[in-house]
Amino acid sequence: MFFSAITPLLPEYAEELNLSKTAAGVLSAAYGAGTLLGTFPGAYLVARVGMRLVVLLGMVLVAASCLVFAFAESILLLDAARFLQGMGGAFAWIGGLTWLISETPADRKGEVIGSALAAAIFGILMGPVLGALATVTGPEPVFASAAVFGTAMAVWTYLTPAADPTPYPGWRRLRTTIASAPVLSGFWLVLLPAMFSGAIWVLVPLRLDELGASGIAVGAVFLISALIEGTASPTFGRISDRRGRIWPIRIGLFAAAVMCFGLPVPETVFLVGALLAVAELTLGFCWTPAMALLSDNVERAGVAQWLAFALTNLAWAGGNVIGGSGGGALADATSDAVAFGLIGLLLALTGLVVVTRGREAAVPAPAVAEWRP
Repeated sequence: MFFSAITPLLPEYAEELNLSKTAAGVLSAAYGAGTLLGTFPGAYLVARVGMRLVVLLGMVLVAASCLVFAFAESILLLDAARFLQGMGGAFAWIGGLTWLISETPADRKGEVIGSALAAAIFGILMGPVLGALATVTGPEPVFASAAVFGTAMAVWTYLTPAADPTPYPGWRRLRTTIASAPVLSGFWLVLLPAMFSGAIWVLVPLRLDELGASGIAVGAVFLISALIEGTASPTFGRISDRRGRIWPIRIGLFAAAVMCFGLPVPETVFLVGALLAVAELTLGFCWTPAMALLSDNVERAGVAQWLAFALTNLAWAGGNVIGGSGGGALADATSDAVAFGLIGLLLALTGLVVVTRGREAAVPAPAVAEWRP
């Protein structure tokens, strides 16, 4: 929620604090910076002190940063609070997913990861609602209430039993695991759809605006598309549990490639919105099974799940940065069709590799984890 809650508040902060576009951009990006810099410390702490304490620390950081955000009147304090929100979010994400998967039967891993993704998508959707409420009532009651809720979540976390931390494998083992072909394969299959998503969130709103869509219409289009993806994510996970990870990934990669080449073509708001909804579905076909595949491959290497979700965090954040900033810059220099076309080409080529080298992947998840590019 806090990743996207800043969006409606940015114009207000820019006016009240006399922020330049650069300063407003720093405030918005501080969450992502906290997430990236908190990823590996969070993973290390999961291995050292356990899942519960890391989730607890994450919730405390989120609650404390919300309290600062409620009453801060300095841009430096707001930047610091948003950075801590991102770091707390990284801790909660890595610790929480590791905890979740540790309690999940192997034959339901994809479904549960899909449900977690659906929860994350719902949070991203609700973030702007929270921010919009803060523009009406002021940030004090909204973010102070969020701090109280975060504190309650921290207490609940503290009272919930969890397994002991797994032995830390050592740097050499980690380096070998991360550099292995199966783990790099899973990492790439998470990063690539994130690149497409990053480009979508930058280029499609601008395209809709060019076609005459209002701000409300743009928001509604993205809301409907995200709801479709979030609702379908657990289903994609169940499919990967039953048919193997590779089967839905193949479909998703080629379908997403088609959407890359199709999105710049329509000349009406309705058609762009319809293609966007289909594109979000193709992302779900890729993302959930790819996360489960990365989890399988890390587990097969004999390392605990915290590494899988730390790498997932990096792949998601890195892909969004590359697709958003890189795709936007390339579209500025050339056109939307070129930016989307390059991502589509990468998706199609990756799909061909999966088809030609992944045929030996059988239905059971352990066989899927054997796939190498």
